[in-house]
Amino acid sequence: MITQPTPPAKRGRKPRPPLRAADIKRLKFSKPIRKLLRRLHSHKDCPNRKLHYDELLALVLLHFFNPVLTGLRSMNQASRLRKVQKKLGIQRTSLGSLSESASIFSPELVYAVVQELAAALEAQDGPRRPTGLEEELAVVAVDGTLLAALPRMAWALWLDEEHRGLKLVLEFDALRSVPQTPFVGHANLNEKEVLRQNLLPRRLYLVDAGFAEYGLFEDIRQAGSSFVGRVHDNAVWQVIQDRPLTEADRRAGVVLDQVVRLGCGPRRGDLSAPVRVVKVHVKNPPGAGLARRRSRVSSKKTFRHRPTEYDLVLVTDRMDLAAEVIALLFRYRWTLELFFRWLKCLLGLRHLVFESPNGVKTLIYAGLIASLLVVLWTGRRPTKRTLEMIQLYFQGWAALDELEAHIATLEKKNA
Repeated sequence: MITQPTPPAKRGRKPRPPLRAADIKRLKFSKPIRKLLRRLHSHKDCPNRKLHYDELLALVLLHFFNPVLTGLRSMNQASRLRKVQKKLGIQRTSLGSLSESASIFSPELVYAVVQELAAALEAQDGPRRPTGLEEELAVVAVDGTLLAALPRMAWALWLDEEHRGLKLVLEFDALRSVPQTPFVGHANLNEKEVLRQNLLPRRLYLVDAGFAEYGLFEDIRQAGSSFVGRVHDNAVWQVIQDRPLTEADRRAGVVLDQVVRLGCGPRRGDLSAPVRVVKVHVKNPPGAGLARRRSRVSSKKTFRHRPTEYDLVLVTDRMDLAAEVIALLFRYRWTLELFFRWLKCLLGLRHLVFESPNGVKTLIYAGLIASLLVVLWTGRRPTKRTLEMIQLYFQGWAALDELEAHIATLEKKNA
């Protein structure tokens, strides 16, 4: 008797079980989403297409707030559930329609929603406005971050055949703690040119050393705004005046405050007026239980420092503010870095469920809307704990009163 050999077990990841209605519950918080996206319902590129733009975005936002939805297939499954259809006001859609619609719909329509929502919101736990800074002046941090693209996204070719990516350049209102004016482009995108093309009056721009171009500083001034920026350690200047330091300045780490003509001979004419150079000595205590890191060369290839102690060379055109305020304002620039971390690592924006240029822009704008919805619901900056509570609520593990109690706790901390 001949026995058939046992077939080898299939390798690879086991398929996910089908999505159940019990996996997606408690959709009361979807009402603001429907109201916000209602204006996009009439946008449908083809009369034969049943999927509207607001329905696509509602599924993408549900994907951000429910970790059960990990991609297009799970979003497609969710669209088949009666409860999801009722609460989000969507119809059952196909996988191909989801993928194709994301590449055809115009992301500029979602961009307008981001702008409108950002203008109306303010986190109550944002940084305080420094003394002497005008109330009508917006403090805007500007920087870019890279998002890795899939190998099959040929349009996102970056360094070589093995590297593909795209870049998000974002203006972030540091005092209101809300994102505004996003720009999505190729990974080789020039961040300085993006800022130059979007300059507005009555703003104080906070920029890092990557924006240290003297001509850009002059353009900011000509636009009716101000700047606080970091320059490289090898920057040169001609001293016009030494300004005295107060005790408060020294406590803030300020070791030098001068009025200067910035730049060497050929570059000195890029700025039409003198500026201030404020040097701040920074001491960061080493992390508890962590080995001490070695000195490293910065990404600008211009200076070497120890991570726990180094100098920041800051340049500003504001002559009226105290040196300690200049140092404090540059610290506020880190609110943007923390937001990038929340957006990519906690919200999961690094996982690109769409692959077309329009689809990727729509996904990024939807991620910004998700962060603004957290501010709308809680009145505070989005954090890991708050996102976890919202996700547990959408999964059905947290009751509505428990989520409301969490939000009430946040409000008490801010009182």
